[in-house]
Formats: sequence, structure tokens, C-alpha cells
Amino acid sequence: KVVGHCLTPCNFSADNNLLALTWPSGMDAKLKFEHEKDPAFWHSWAQRTLRTALSLQDLNKNIAKNLILFLGDGMGVSTVTAARILKGQLNRQSGEETELEMDKFPYVALAKTYNTDSQVADSAGTATAFLCGVKANWGTVGVNAAAVRNQCNTTTGNEVTSILKWAKDAGKSVGIVTTTRLNHATPSAAYAHSVSRDWFSDADMPREALQAGCKDIARQLFENIPDINVIMGGGRRYMLPKNTSDVEYPNEAKHQGTRLDGRDLLEEWQMKMRHERGVYVWNRRDLLALNPNNVDYLLGLFEPSDMTYDLERDKESDPSLTEMVDMAIKVLRKNPRGFYLLVEGGRIDHGHHEGKAKQALHEAVEMDRAIGRAGLLTSEWDTLTVVTADHSHVFNFGGYTMRGTSIFGLAPMLSDIDHKPFTSIVYGNGPGYKVVNGTRENVSTIDFYNDNYQAQAAVPLSLETHGGEDVAVFAKGPMAHLLHGVHEQNYIPHVMAYAACIGQNQRHCLYARSEAPELSLTWSSLFTLLTVGHLLC
Repeated sequence: KVVGHCLTPCNFSADNNLLALTWPSGMDAKLKFEHEKDPAFWHSWAQRTLRTALSLQDLNKNIAKNLILFLGDGMGVSTVTAARILKGQLNRQSGEETELEMDKFPYVALAKTYNTDSQVADSAGTATAFLCGVKANWGTVGVNAAAVRNQCNTTTGNEVTSILKWAKDAGKSVGIVTTTRLNHATPSAAYAHSVSRDWFSDADMPREALQAGCKDIARQLFENIPDINVIMGGGRRYMLPKNTSDVEYPNEAKHQGTRLDGRDLLEEWQMKMRHERGVYVWNRRDLLALNPNNVDYLLGLFEPSDMTYDLERDKESDPSLTEMVDMAIKVLRKNPRGFYLLVEGGRIDHGHHEGKAKQALHEAVEMDRAIGRAGLLTSEWDTLTVVTADHSHVFNFGGYTMRGTSIFGLAPMLSDIDHKPFTSIVYGNGPGYKVVNGTRENVSTIDFYNDNYQAQAAVPLSLETHGGEDVAVFAKGPMAHLLHGVHEQNYIPHVMAYAACIGQNQRHCLYARSEAPELSLTWSSLFTLLTVGHLLC
């Protein structure tokens, strides 16, 4: 057995936790890379890439019928790279040469993530940027930078609307899919206006804010844009009256409803949609049993709060992100005017905050599966798909690991300071900081392949923090070439709106439509008829 690294082909343990890696009998694993010693291999690969790059000169300037934004919460560049390696290793490859679905997108940019008042951003201010097109303060959603966090009286007059609303106003179907609670920071910026991202229900709000007329975010989900076609994620407890038992966990007090106003927002939604082909589901079985052709409005709430990590998901009751995206697109695409869909892989962020890199990276791989599924259900010809992150984390991996090393394994060397082994993955800060007998914990004495192992951190914190560097933006489809270079994060929804001819930039749309072959044919035919008519007269 090899501890720490494996040059494929290798035998992986049944549960894919990479704990037991062994060489195949009688095989030299290094032969796997023999072809890479030949310069012709690299020249050929580069030439194929060059031909692909040259083909991108034929820009897709179509009007985007559909818009999809995939948001990996906390998915910095180091997370993308590590997820790529993990994806390959789950498929019994060495990993480094693997392609993520987002890697295949032809256009890549960088986005600057700072908030108006913070160098290192949070998920609320950034969501306001990439959904509403306006940079905002830390901790606020759907309001501009003139709104002050936690001050209710600064809300009115400072509200900003999102691209989801722009799309809805243009007649498109719209949807939100997330692995967090639906009133968490990222999804809430699509529909809410709140000076505090933490006002999940009225129970989370100060009395003075309620008296001043500010609404909790769960209530705004159903009232601000009342006809959102698809809503899927977690967050049941914020929709139900206080002490109401949860349908899935009836005997657990921590999952009971929280609302103080006595409203049952789920029942209200169902009553409203009973004649609109609206369906509410709370488990995977009922979701997968739906015929999307018979559903125009879908509300799926699969957990009382955030959905469980994909590694811990109950496959009987909780759908995967890929399954939610599949159903969402099948419901939304029935609209001849197209759709806008926001998809958040939200628990990437939570895994990193807890120092649990394995949870975070498996969440990223699952989001990549969802990206692939969306690609199969849509066409690059008329669908602009953008994949990005709101911010990064102080997560990294290194240590001169060998090719094919398990992404969760040990570096092939000891520290030359404390002479102890260390894992390739480390955090700049977080709960993984541990001192044993006055020195760094010896990781060889613990199971660092465990799903919930907290990677070592340099600075002790109860929760690891975000990182402040730029994040990647991957794009394909109509007008994807407008995402290039380094941009402010709030530029993203403006590009998407321009591509779809919604929102404020529509002057180019008449010209684009006049260039359509069918319209050109109409004018040509009309000219011919007029000419013939003139001659006959």
C-alpha cells in the first residue's frame, strides 16, 4: 500500500475515500505517463488547442434565449484546481490532466470581489454585485452601498433589482436552485432587499426593524417576485410558524418552524398556486416522480435549513444538485421566450469554513456534474452559461506532491522545522489549528482521509475565513466573449442582460434581429412583391 500518493492506474477503495491505494499486480504505474516523455505528445496537444482557439474568432453574437448562472460559493481558483484533481481521481485517473465541465468553456475572465466597504468580501455584498449589477456593503443584499448594515431605515430608496427580475419582466421563466437555505445570502439577492443577510425570518430580526416595516427574507421570497417559476433548496423552518413540527424530522425541536407572525408561507404558496399547475415537494422521491410538462411552478424545500453535504446526503430523501438542475431546466424551458436560472453550489463555502476540505471539494465536483447536465439539456447556440464564484477562501494545497498524489494525502516530505509530516491541503486560518504538547499535531496519528477531517491551519479560528483574491469567470454561449480580462464583479449581470436583450441595454437588439435570416428573407420578399406590383401597374 502507498500512503499519501498514487500514480494511476491504482485500486481505489469502494467508497472512493482514497484511504487504501494499491498498485495493480505486476504493473509499473510510471508507465502511465510514458507517452508524456515524447515531445510530440505535447506539441500535438498544443496544436489541437491552438486550432480550437482560432475557431473562437467566429463569435457567437446571437440573442441569448436562455441564461444560466452557476455560482460556486467560495470556489476560488485553488478550489477549482483541487476539484479537477479529485474529479479525475474519482474516475481512477491521476487527476491533474482531467477536465472539469467548466474547463471546457471557451472564455475565461477574472472578477474582483471586494465589497464597497470591505477588502475581503462576504457572500451578500458579492451576490448583490453579480445579480443586481451594483457593488454593495458587506452583509447586505439587494440594496446599494448607501444602505447601512442592520439599519432598517436605510432600506427604502436604496433597493436594487436583480437580473432574475429583469428576465421575469421580459416574459422569461425564472428559477433559483441552491444547496443552502433559499433565504441565504446568494439566492436572497435575486429577490430580496435587506440591510442584513441574517434576517432569515422575523424571529431573527430586532423589534425596531419589524416596527419600522422591514420584512424578513423568507417572506420576501414569496412577496417581492411572487411568480418565480422554480424555487429549490433548503429552508423549511423559516417558512413555518414557531414550534411547528418539521415534516421530515417531527421529533427534533431544532428543526421546528421559527416564524413569530404565525404565517405558514408554504401553505399560502400552495393555496395561491392550486390553479396554476404549482407543485410543492419536500423529498427526492416526489421530485423525481414529477412530469415537468405538467408543472409550471415548482417549490422544493428539502431540508429545514441548509441541505446536507453531498457526501452525507440521504439518497432517499434529498436530491442531488444535478437532479434539481435537471428538473428545473425541464420546467423552465417550456417557455418559448426562454428562461433565467440561478444555480448555487452553496456548501462549498461551508466545507471550507469548517476546515473540511473533503466536503468542500466533493461539493464542487457535484456542481460540475450539474454544469455538465445543464449543457446536455441546452444549446450553446442560444444559451449563455456563466460559471463563477462570489469569493475565494484561504485554502490551498502544495508541498511538492508527486503526480497522481491523492488530493487529500500527505506531502512526500517532512517539515524541516518540526520534522513531522503534513497534508498537501492546508488553510491559512480556521478550526484545524491544533497544538499537542506544545507543537504542531502529528497528522500521521490521525485519519486525514476522513470525510470530516479538518485540515491544519496556521491561525486558530472557530471558522475559516474568505480569501480576497480574484475569482475565475467561465462563459460559453451568446456574447460569452464579453467576459474576458479582469473585471469588476458587478459587470457579470450586465453582460448576461445584454446578451439576452433584457434590462437597460436593448438598443442593439433591433439591429441583431434585423440581421436574422428569416427577417432578411421577409424584407427581400416584400421588396420583390412591391417591384412586381409596380411593373404590373
